[in-house]
Amino acid sequence: MIIKYNPKLKELARQLRNNATKAEVTLWQKLKRDQMHGYDFHRQKPIDEYIVDFFCNKLQLAIEVNGYSHEILEVWEKDVKKTQRLNELGIHVLRFSDAQVLNDMDNVLRAIEDYIFQFEANGNTPPSIPPS
Repeated sequence: MIIKYNPKLKELARQLRNNATKAEVTLWQKLKRDQMHGYDFHRQKPIDEYIVDFFCNKLQLAIEVNGYSHEILEVWEKDVKKTQRLNELGIHVLRFSDAQVLNDMDNVLRAIEDYIFQFEANGNTPPSIPPS
């Protein structure tokens, strides 16, 4: 699938990669170089009018790592809109908090693996996205 994005986001994505949070760096160490069951993930990937923390095109899976600021209502509402738009594009979104990534990596990886196993069980087709 060809992912379209706003070209103006390319430089911002580069800046975000260069200024990653500790949780993002920690999770990236587990996702990079096809370590997650051979799937190719990219970080700070522009998609449509958004940038997702991690993305695998083959899986149609975006992974977001949220810090404490995402608990603020306005930021949370933006996250909901972002997820809805990505779902409209056929992209699944898994969200984890910084604390989950830093303190419970095994379960974070297990959730990602569960998605991968569902994908593979469906004949390499992403699981259907439940209506929002």
